[in-house]
Amino acid sequence: MRIGLSGGGTTVDRIIQQATGAEADGFSSLWFASGVTGDPLVAMAMAGRATTTIELGTSVLQTYPCHPVLMANRAAAVVSAMGRGGLTLGVGPSHVPVIEGLYGLDATRPGQHTEEYLRILVGALRGEAVELTGSEVSAHTTGRTIELAAPVPVLLSALAPRLLRIAGELTDGTITWMANARAIEQHIAPRLRRAAAGRPEPRIVVGLPLAVHDDVEEARREAAAQYSFYGQLPNYRRILDIGGADGPAEAAIVGDEKTVTAQITALFEAGATDLWAAPFPVGDRATSRARTRALLQELAAD
Repeated sequence: MRIGLSGGGTTVDRIIQQATGAEADGFSSLWFASGVTGDPLVAMAMAGRATTTIELGTSVLQTYPCHPVLMANRAAAVVSAMGRGGLTLGVGPSHVPVIEGLYGLDATRPGQHTEEYLRILVGALRGEAVELTGSEVSAHTTGRTIELAAPVPVLLSALAPRLLRIAGELTDGTITWMANARAIEQHIAPRLRRAAAGRPEPRIVVGLPLAVHDDVEEARREAAAQYSFYGQLPNYRRILDIGGADGPAEAAIVGDEKTVTAQITALFEAGATDLWAAPFPVGDRATSRARTRALLQELAAD
């Protein structure tokens, strides 16, 4: 199984230590939120230089605040600093409260914005000259193409039908959050694969909170305390509803080793190609973290 973990740390040194440790333990990837160290790409460049094979991905970088040509140049700089391939760019339009409330930008047409954005970004990352005058985003790069030391795959944070179509048509797949096995099987996988017909099989990187703990009710209470905010955002609320989950606590993967293994297996059977596990502690933190990591490491080696 391709199993990755949430990336991050309070310092760059901690992030590098985490990356080298995850690679040594056999994990396939680390996924870094946009808020890590203020800009995760800086720390990821250093972590990538200290490792050799582990994939380092963003989950996700917001599209609205950064022009796609600048985003492509940032990715090229990270690959150059890493001195190897293995960077994956996960991007997404984020949420109205962030884009309009925090940045003061207009987010009334996220679908159109995302489609134009990705046509520019993906083309630029392929070293193509991009000439696009869009209603939301424009770029004219003839004579200023970008050279990358290694390919940079792009994943789109896609949950709604239009973004899943865009992901299938333009990118290497999707990276999700709060989508359980039912949502993957009935909604995400069929729409994405339909849109990707004739192209390489798209990746479906599934991100979910996860804890190995014998008391399921206690684990779900802790998940509710840590993740309930996501159930208040419309995009996540819709995917939770599609999955038949009352809230993030019900979407989280929790239980003993056998139960958690079965839930992870169900995700892959539903169509996931990768699991991005976001471990959270329950009860004794050290014991909980060790037990969860031990199971994930075992499954990653399978």
